[in-house]
Amino acid sequence: MRRMFIAGNWKMHTDRVSAVALAESLADQSTSLGHVDLAICPPFVYLDAVARAIAGSELAVGAQNMYHEDSGAYTGEVSAAMLLDVGCKYVILGHSERRHLLGETDEMVNRKLLAAHRAGLAPIVCVGELLEQREAGQTLEVIRTQFEGSLAGLSDEQMARTVIAYEPVWAIGTGKVATPDQAQEVHADLRKIIAGRYNEQLAEKVVIQYGGSVKPDNAAELLGRPDIDGALVGGAALKAESFLGIVAGAKA
Repeated sequence: MRRMFIAGNWKMHTDRVSAVALAESLADQSTSLGHVDLAICPPFVYLDAVARAIAGSELAVGAQNMYHEDSGAYTGEVSAAMLLDVGCKYVILGHSERRHLLGETDEMVNRKLLAAHRAGLAPIVCVGELLEQREAGQTLEVIRTQFEGSLAGLSDEQMARTVIAYEPVWAIGTGKVATPDQAQEVHADLRKIIAGRYNEQLAEKVVIQYGGSVKPDNAAELLGRPDIDGALVGGAALKAESFLGIVAGAKA
């Protein structure tokens, strides 16, 4: 039985004071949410402060990106070991904003993914189509291509420890959201892709989140679909009330 997993991606928001205050508020209110795995992903510069603020709570900390090398002369980059050193458990890889705004390719995401696994970080790998690709009926083709490129070379054990986040690009930060049926269809297709590469038993173990304008008022319907195992939350993760409202929509 897969556990629900809800993660908040704070993107380039908050300052140190507000990041710590939000983290502390979530930690205080998360004690009764043992049926859901929770993580928050603040900006790099606040990771250490947030990790200290939630120490001993049910919350985990994740980073929004990392570099694929273990160390070296890579100015401005952050390694998996550094993330572990400040208390991270998770790392988001291949978010659409990095793919489409900063030019990250499937190959680049894959190198980061393999490095994360080598270090012992749990990766959250994002896949998703553009609006024009959905309208052209190319969603499955796009998802398959991103999966095969971004998640290449994983062992069965590594695949089981990888979280996938389906985030239709047209629904991120737009207020638009895939219908529960649209999201469920892609999640089911992702499971079929995993089963084809590995086997059905492993496909049933992999946690697949939905991301894209998830809010408290649509969370229960989305999270109630059989192949949707949680959410990667953007804007609604910046307030404790709305983030926990989404968590409340997760089935126990």
